[in-house]
Amino acid sequence: MRPQFDPRGWTHWPDNEDLSTELMRLLGAAQEGGSTVSECFLTANRIHPNDEQSWFQEWKKTGDVSAERADRAIARGNLLTAQSNWLRATNYYNAAMFPFDCADKRRQTVLASMRACARSYLKHRKPAGAAVEIPWLEGYPLEGYFLPPPNASSETPVVICIGEPGHRKEEYLYKIARYAADRGMALLAVDLLGSGSGALFEKLVGRPDMETAIGHVMDYLATRNDVDKARIAILGSSSGSFVARGIALDDRFAAAVCDGGIWDLHEREFFAKRGKTSEGHLLSAGLEVGRVSRSIKCPVLITIGEHGWLEAGHVSGLFGQIKSDQRDATLKIFRGADTAASQDHIDNPTLANEFIFDWIADRLRIDDAPRTSLLRRWEAVLADC
Repeated sequence: MRPQFDPRGWTHWPDNEDLSTELMRLLGAAQEGGSTVSECFLTANRIHPNDEQSWFQEWKKTGDVSAERADRAIARGNLLTAQSNWLRATNYYNAAMFPFDCADKRRQTVLASMRACARSYLKHRKPAGAAVEIPWLEGYPLEGYFLPPPNASSETPVVICIGEPGHRKEEYLYKIARYAADRGMALLAVDLLGSGSGALFEKLVGRPDMETAIGHVMDYLATRNDVDKARIAILGSSSGSFVARGIALDDRFAAAVCDGGIWDLHEREFFAKRGKTSEGHLLSAGLEVGRVSRSIKCPVLITIGEHGWLEAGHVSGLFGQIKSDQRDATLKIFRGADTAASQDHIDNPTLANEFIFDWIADRLRIDDAPRTSLLRRWEAVLADC
């Protein structure tokens, strides 16, 4: 018998799409060091998908086991084993929080454990990373993790990684950090959840000016003497268009990986088709957001999965509008036949990250002849599609 494969990813619990998607993310993280496949399936098999408490208890238990394993390893001087277990623990704790809002006490229980594991990893990393605070709104600073690249002796290029509201920066420690480090780039991982419990975030998430956070992050990097200010890129992970709107207001970025305004163009198209209704202001608002792509000055890479939220053919049409405004714009669609085709590429993040970071390294002029040759071949293939 042939093994059954669904190109859209795994569906462990057909009646619970949200938890199935989160499990798929955890399984995809295994190849990046954010989990192990066996631990994921062992934990999932103990979970009742209709019982949120069951989900919380089992992922917390798995996170606790990894954290304790890391502590034992560091006590014996086994640094590498400790590091890998701290990273897995942060991901399992993050999963435990998944179904709950910020005010839920269960979420607070594992939040402290997740941050402790992340900071232990940063402390023992070589070179060490650090938690940093970035001013944003009054009384609400952003928190980030800054990870310098190995063997850095002067100002280095930097990639900022920031996810959509609700995504946590801890996931970038296993998902993104090695791709930046291997290419000689520092990483600044940031989220919008602040440095506290996150409860205040729920009051801020509806703000119409979330994109102002992007400029404040760049302002912070401008104060560091170990950063090459002319070579700063940003990677908006599953971020809708708020990153695109942020870079449209700031011309200091050398490259950006984000939706480039695709969601804004999608909204504009929706409003235009809807036309003026009793809420006539919606049409003008929809037309206004279409200006985002025309205001972006740096090179832009847009990556989507064929089985993501937006239909790939429709995105290709919208990309045509972006390409007419932006000379250096690239669209990469990951097809189901190749994997990395789910939303945010969670079914195969490795494939997407390799392409993304090769593109970033090329735009930041980081020398690597074999990598550049491979990237040029990829872009030639894309140009022929």
